[in-house]
Amino acid sequence: MKKIVILFCTSILIMSTFSGCQKENKKSKIVSTYKPNDFTFDVNPETFELFVEKDGVKESASSPMKKEEVTKLVKSKQSVSWSYPDQQIDVAIKKKENYLDVTLKSNGAKSFEWPKVSAKSYIMPFGEGKLIPSNDENWKKFLSNEELSFAESFSMRFFTLNKSKYSITYIAKNMFNNKVMFKSAPSINFAFEHEFPSINPDKTYGFRIYVTDQNIVYIAEVYKDYIVEKGEFKTLNEKSKENQNIKKLFGAPHIYLWNSEAITSENIKWNLLQKKLNGPFFDWTKALIKDYAPEEFNEYSNVLNDAKKQSYLDNYQKNNIINALNSVLKLTQLYKESIFPKLDDESNKLVKRGIKNLSEQELYSLNKHLLKISLGDSIDPINQWAKKDSIDLVNDLYHAGIKKAWIGLPNWANGLMNPKMVKQANELGYLIGPYDSYHSIQKDASIDWNTASFQDKNLYENATITNRMGEKIKGFLGRGRKLNPTLSLPSVKQRVDGILQNDIDFNTWFIDCDATGEIYDDYTTAHPTTQKQDLAARLNRMNYIATKKHMVVGSEGGNDFASKTIAFAHGIETPVIQWSDPDMRTNKQSKYYVGGYWSSTNSIPDRYSKQVPIKQIYKDVYLNPVYTLPMYKLVYNNSVITTHHWEFGSLKITDEVENRMLYELLYNVPPLYHLDSMEWTKNKEKLTNYLKIWSPFHEKAVQKEMTDFKILSNNRLVQSTTFGKNLKVIVNFSDENFKYRNETISSKTAVIYDGNKKIVFNPYN
Repeated sequence: MKKIVILFCTSILIMSTFSGCQKENKKSKIVSTYKPNDFTFDVNPETFELFVEKDGVKESASSPMKKEEVTKLVKSKQSVSWSYPDQQIDVAIKKKENYLDVTLKSNGAKSFEWPKVSAKSYIMPFGEGKLIPSNDENWKKFLSNEELSFAESFSMRFFTLNKSKYSITYIAKNMFNNKVMFKSAPSINFAFEHEFPSINPDKTYGFRIYVTDQNIVYIAEVYKDYIVEKGEFKTLNEKSKENQNIKKLFGAPHIYLWNSEAITSENIKWNLLQKKLNGPFFDWTKALIKDYAPEEFNEYSNVLNDAKKQSYLDNYQKNNIINALNSVLKLTQLYKESIFPKLDDESNKLVKRGIKNLSEQELYSLNKHLLKISLGDSIDPINQWAKKDSIDLVNDLYHAGIKKAWIGLPNWANGLMNPKMVKQANELGYLIGPYDSYHSIQKDASIDWNTASFQDKNLYENATITNRMGEKIKGFLGRGRKLNPTLSLPSVKQRVDGILQNDIDFNTWFIDCDATGEIYDDYTTAHPTTQKQDLAARLNRMNYIATKKHMVVGSEGGNDFASKTIAFAHGIETPVIQWSDPDMRTNKQSKYYVGGYWSSTNSIPDRYSKQVPIKQIYKDVYLNPVYTLPMYKLVYNNSVITTHHWEFGSLKITDEVENRMLYELLYNVPPLYHLDSMEWTKNKEKLTNYLKIWSPFHEKAVQKEMTDFKILSNNRLVQSTTFGKNLKVIVNFSDENFKYRNETISSKTAVIYDGNKKIVFNPYN
C-alpha cells in the first residue's frame, strides 16, 4: 500500500469571503446552464505575460517571464503566434467562443516553464478541493519551494485563480510530464513546468483558459463541460447498466474486514496442543518458517523451545504460534509424506492430483486438512475456524441493519481461505472482494506480500521501469522495483484467473495505485514507455477486470482520468496524511505514530485500527471545513463514489470522528471502517445509529448531481450542499447554534431536507 502525494497546509484564520462560496442567495442554481464569460485578451510575446479583460476590468492571467527574443510573430484579431529561438519553443494562442486556447510546441526544448501565476486566492483540486488564500502564513510556510506532480497531486486537470472581480481557470490539455512549483514570497505564487521526454513524440502542451464568475459551482460546470466534450464522463447509472452490482454501492459503507487468520486462538485447545509441541509437525513448521519467512524464525524457534518447558502458554507465545500456523497454511511446501503418512479422504484426493496442479484455494483446503490431521482434537473442526471474524461477523452486520456494504479483504488469500464467508456475504447482498496491486514487484517476495510476486519470473529483470538516469525505480517502501504496466496484462490475467478458478464469490476488486496518477516514463531500451502509455495500460487492466470478470472496480486515489473506468475510489476525501512526518511514520514513541502494517496480536494492524491524534496543522490542512470545497463532487458526485484512504478511515483520528460523520453527510461520502469482531463490538452502536441516517440519504444523493454548494455563515463553518432539485444538507461544524431562515441549526449537527421531510442528526447523541 502506498502514499498519495497530496500536500497542503492552512490555518484557521478567517479569510476574506470568496464570492463563489458566499452566503446563500434565495435563488439556487439547479440546472447546468452556465456559460463562461466572454472576454478579450492581450499578450506580451517577449515576456509571455498574458492579460484578460472583462467588463472593463483587466487582469494578469500569467506573470511575466524572463524577456526572450521573439521571431515569427503573427497577429490577428483572434490569434497570435510566435517562436522563442533560444528556448526552441513555438507558441500559438487562439480566441475561441468562450475560452482562450494556448498551445506550446518544442522544437528541441527539453522543458519549458509557463504559466507563472499569482492571485488573491486559488482553487486547487487537491483531493476533494481546497481554497488557498495566497497570504495565509501556514500555506506560505508549507508550500514554500514545494514541487508537486500535476498528474498525481491534482485530482482533476485544472486550477483556478481568483482575481478581484472574476476567476480565471486553466484546464491542462496535456496532463503528462508536468510539475507545479510553488514560491511563497511575498505571497503564494506558482509556476507550471512541462518536460518534453526524449522518448515521447508528442512535443506539445497547453491550456484552455476560461473566465468565470466567482462561484465554484460555475467553475466546476466549466470543467465538467470540458470532460463531457472529451467523452470522458459516465454516470454510475450508466455504469450499472453494464454491471448491476454497481447499484450495491448506493447506500453502502466501505468496510475492510480483517479475517486474515485461517485459524484463531479460539479454535485451539491450548492444553492439548502444548502436548504436541515436541512432535514432528512442529519441527517441520520451524524448518518451513526458516526457509520461507526467515525474519520470523528466531522468534518462533525461541517460543517453541520455551513453550516445551512450561506448564502454560502466555498470550505472546500463543500469538506467535498462531502466526506461524497461519503462515505455513499458505505454503505449497507444507505437504511432506513423512510428516503426513496418513491422510483423510479430502487431502488424499488433493495430494493424488499433485500439489503443483492445485489452485490456490485448493491448496489452502489441503493444508487445513493437514493441520487438522496433525493436531487432531487440540483444534476445532475446520468449519469452525475463524468463524467469529468471518461468517458470524458478516451475519451480525446484516442483522444489525446494514443491508448494503462494500467489504474489502486485505488480500485475496483471506477469501480463498474462507470461501464460505465470501459466499455468505454475497448472498446477503454485499459487495465483497480483495485488495490487489500490480504496482511493485519483488524478486523474492515474502509469503505475506503476495501482491509483489508474479508467476512470470522474467518480469523482475525484463519488465520493470528505468528512469532517465538508467536506474531502476524502487518499489513500495523501497523494496523491489516498479512494474511497467504495459507489460503486465498477461500476468494480471493469470493472477485473476488463478484466484477465480474455483468460482470464489468475489464481485468487486480493489486495485492499488492505478488511479493515483503515480505514472512513469520508462527509459528501458527494450521497452521505452511514455507516461501516457503507462496510464493507458493501467486503465486497460482495470477495465479488463471490470468488463471481462464483471467486477465492481475501485482504486486508490481516484484522480479523474480514471472516472469512466472505476466505480469507487479510496483517497479523494482524506488522503494519506503527511507521509514525510517522522512523528507519524517512524517515531514509535510519538503520540502521533500511526502504527505498523502488521499485527503481532492477530488483530487489525495498528496502522488501520489505532486511533491517534494528528498535529493541529494537519487538522487544519486536511480536515478543516473552512478550506475544503466540493470541487470533485460538483463534477463527479453521480459518477465516482469517493471516500477516505484506508490509512485514515472514519474512526482513525482522535477527536475528529464526529466531525467526519458530518462531513460525510454534507459531501455524500461513504464512511470507511476497519472491522473485526472486537472492533465491531466496540463501535457497533455508534456505527448502526449513524448508518440508519447516512445509508438512505446516500442511496438517493449518489444518483443525482451535486447542484449547489454554499457557505451560510461568516466563519465558513455552516455550509450547505444540494443534490438534484430538492435533496439538501446543512451542516453546522461550529460550536454555536446558527439561525437559518426561521429555524435554528444546532451546533455540530447535520440537517437533511428531503422534499418536505426533515431529518436532524447529531453525532454526539
